[in-house]
Amino acid sequence: MTHRVMKTLIVDDEPIARRILREELEAFPEVKVVGEAENGREALRKIAELQPNLVFLDLQMPVMGGFEVVRKLGGGALPVVVIVTAFDQHAIEAFEAGAIDYLLKPVSEARLHKAVLRAKSLQNNPIEIANEVAKIAAAAVPPNSTGSRKVVGRIGTEYFLLNAEEILAFQADGELVWIITSKQRFLATQSLRGIEERLAEQQFQRVHRNAIVNVDHVRKMSALSSQRWLITLSNSLQLTVSKRQAHTIRDILHW
Repeated sequence: MTHRVMKTLIVDDEPIARRILREELEAFPEVKVVGEAENGREALRKIAELQPNLVFLDLQMPVMGGFEVVRKLGGGALPVVVIVTAFDQHAIEAFEAGAIDYLLKPVSEARLHKAVLRAKSLQNNPIEIANEVAKIAAAAVPPNSTGSRKVVGRIGTEYFLLNAEEILAFQADGELVWIITSKQRFLATQSLRGIEERLAEQQFQRVHRNAIVNVDHVRKMSALSSQRWLITLSNSLQLTVSKRQAHTIRDILHW
């Protein structure tokens, strides 16, 4: 039986840790280590250059840490990311809460095998890979922090990690949900309800059954009647606020 080989990048600032992981990965015929990086900046360059399917990423590194690497991943073919850490209490708690896979150093053979199998299961599923990367980026935000979460958007066959702050609105059009930024539109990978639940504690507010807006990008509210409003966003997009949601949006904008 032939295996589809996963091109793999190892990112760790410790040469011994990289060597041990490389030697352990040699036991897996479906894994081919195509490169190593000793810091986050080098990791981003090699991810762009080598386009690995799988990245083992240390969290604590000089120059740029693992979380920043994940936050800076752009569009295109995102790799499966497996976090490797000696000890990071916040990260571990966040990963456990979000059911994100991570490896604790020293990495056991059984856990490494499980991580490789999981990476194999995600192959050919770019939506799931992008959502997994977004979960890791969200785990980088400490509890009760106003830091940015990531939202996955798609253009064609490419997937992008978008900062919540750059999103002006989510708009449903039949079965499709569009993510609207100041420059372009992306297709969402979740339903409007799912997006609303995920961003419930942020600056997003449902204004209509078909629309959620970022209140930080609302530039004008015009009264259409005593119970109906017209919202103008920073890109001049106009959305009607339903009667059901009018009082809520006024409260949030301190009208």
